[in-house]
Amino acid sequence: MGLTSSAIIVSTVLLFYTILKRYRRRTFHLIDIPKSIMLEKTNPVQDLADSEFIPASIKGKKYPAKAHNEKVKQLLLSANSQDLKDKECAIFITGEEVEPIKYCDTNKEFRQNRYFFYLSGVDIPGSSILFNFKTNKLTLFLPPVDSEDVMWSGLPMSTDECLQNFDVDEVLYSDKIRTIIANELKDFTIFTTDLDNVHDHQVKNHLIAGDVDFFNALDEARVTKDWYEIEILKHASKITDNAHLAVMSALPIELTEFQVEAEFSYHARRQGARSLGYDPICCSGPACGTLHYVKNSESIHGKASFLIDAGAEWRNYTTDVTRCFPTSGKFTKEHREIYETVLDMQKQTMEKIRPGVNWEDLHLLSHKILIKHFLELGIFKKTFSEEEIFKRKVSCVFYPHGLGHLMGLDVHDVSGRADYNDPDPYLQYLRIRRPLEENMVVTDEPGCYFNEFLIKELLSKYPERLEVVDQDVLNRYMYIGGVRIEDDILVTKTGFYNLTGITSDPDEIEKIIADGLTKNRSQFHVIV
Repeated sequence: MGLTSSAIIVSTVLLFYTILKRYRRRTFHLIDIPKSIMLEKTNPVQDLADSEFIPASIKGKKYPAKAHNEKVKQLLLSANSQDLKDKECAIFITGEEVEPIKYCDTNKEFRQNRYFFYLSGVDIPGSSILFNFKTNKLTLFLPPVDSEDVMWSGLPMSTDECLQNFDVDEVLYSDKIRTIIANELKDFTIFTTDLDNVHDHQVKNHLIAGDVDFFNALDEARVTKDWYEIEILKHASKITDNAHLAVMSALPIELTEFQVEAEFSYHARRQGARSLGYDPICCSGPACGTLHYVKNSESIHGKASFLIDAGAEWRNYTTDVTRCFPTSGKFTKEHREIYETVLDMQKQTMEKIRPGVNWEDLHLLSHKILIKHFLELGIFKKTFSEEEIFKRKVSCVFYPHGLGHLMGLDVHDVSGRADYNDPDPYLQYLRIRRPLEENMVVTDEPGCYFNEFLIKELLSKYPERLEVVDQDVLNRYMYIGGVRIEDDILVTKTGFYNLTGITSDPDEIEKIIADGLTKNRSQFHVIV
């Protein structure tokens, strides 16, 4: 017996609903991470990303602000004469304020002062902290409650809520600052970073701003990370891994470099990274030879290579990861050769990372590995020895930056002791000029670039370098632009731990790209 038209409609709707329920997530660009392309420490995404997720290791625990203040205190006192040790001292620092955009009724994105956050763990605009060396008491001062602002934005965090959430001993409003400093700390030596957001002139008169020893203590304290900071960086790294995988998987919908940037940002934010640690570098073809490319606007069409340098920031700590891939899903011969050169530079230097190792030695080793590969490829003439080429500094033409830098609250974190006035081109741009220590977090990011400007300025003007290079062979690699591979590394007691989980294996990268290219655009979340 035939179905009625109503029954047919109902059956069709039910069938459609069943199919939609089963496949609705597949029509959106949500990345499931195959175990084969990620390190074991990165778990595959099982469900929609939870932007409010907090790792179990730090859930319910407070950012260790008091320990950071005490670390700065000890470093400052140990670096000073007996006079300071005999004095009563304190730290007073104001955080950033919401800054309006000129001639506009909107504000700039709020980014907390990094020194303030390190000593407080507080992201509230307009707040201040006071740390008393004598009592080890840490006080947080909140801005006054603005009733008009409450109408538009809701109630701010209360003093009781702040006590529950932050590692401080006392929470007061900012109208108490003058009285406490003028009376309780009248004879104290009170250090601060600057007076930019100190609006009370009587308070200003009690502060010592910009003291060199104080800044050195702040910077040295941040050089090594405690367990809490490491856990933050581990989670930020997982967010970054997923976002890089998303980029590699989404080439069918990426027409321009800017869309790649948008893809990375979208997936980072979905996972809870409210901002990125720096402006992403997204470049294709010859533009990959520009170290800090900022345009991110060119078409990807017709370009063989792509380089993306981007890192998610979570709870004010950033990652910094670079990956390169072939836009076709298959490396060209020349692209693969340069990629494997840089991969070898990274592999050999990373294997030697451990406490006590001089970073300069690892950097110079990476240059020697580049030279060896360039001789094998014929870019450097085999009539010259590796030692002679190294002595002539020819590799600086193709690898002008340093092997890496410290990383944490800032992408180029403090106290690397760089010397940009060093006349040696091997070391001039090296951002770490000190031995490695346990719990440092550094980037290992060798690179190789084919940049017309660098060739003109650093090769063509130096006859002793120019004669080393086979120009005809070099020209075959110019279309690549450049390759950089960058991972974030925690220095451990006996070696290192790679925080970065997204694969750098060229075969696995080809598979990711190729798998993505098999999908049509309807399988991605593209509304416009």
